Amino acid sequence: MSQAVKDKQADRLKKLRDLHIKRNEARVNNHQEVVEEDKQMKLPSNWEARQRKAEWLLNDDKLRQEAKEKGQDYNRLKLLNMTAMEADAIDRKKKRQNPDPGFSDYEEATARQYNRMISNMKVDMGAYQRQRDKLGKAFYAEANTYLHDKVKDSKEGIDNMVDDLEKQIAKRNKFSRRRTHNDEADIDYINERNMKFNAKLERYYGEHTTQIKQNLERGTAI
Repeated sequence: MSQAVKDKQADRLKKLRDLHIKRNEARVNNHQEVVEEDKQMKLPSNWEARQRKAEWLLNDDKLRQEAKEKGQDYNRLKLLNMTAMEADAIDRKKKRQNPDPGFSDYEEATARQYNRMISNMKVDMGAYQRQRDKLGKAFYAEANTYLHDKVKDSKEGIDNMVDDLEKQIAKRNKFSRRRTHNDEADIDYINERNMKFNAKLERYYGEHTTQIKQNLERGTAI
């Protein structure tokens, strides 16, 4: 009887240890899933789409290089392997207009400006691949990712940024801005609306009324 009791007790202890092990494994797995879910929530809403696009660009560049080495026309090969539905979707996308929705908020306006700025940029997929291999997981930066001493901007990239900033400055200078008030100018108006009207009159008829105005100022007008 004592041996049977010992065997039964040993079996219960083994089951208890197995339960403890499974509980610890479940706790670790739950913690990992919570951390991963928190990481995903902190990423931008279009993060997965951006990753898929980057992977597609890499694969497309690789296939293009292989076709070039074989002396084949890559665009023609793509069309041969494209279904009618895919071709129709691409055609509709090209014909689809992209009307300006106007200002909604500053975040949306910043995103639209960013998309306009990068639309004409040529991506060096070779450099992209090398940098991704070098940085590993840090390549897809998160809120707490430190890249200060890991990434160095190229001279070409800096020059492109400077050129773009100069173009933006030149474009802003073309817009009309509110004129500053000139304290030394003659006050010939009673309010701002009248000031604008007088300025418009001066612009169109000033050269014809200069002598009349001077006579009135000297008091010699008839």
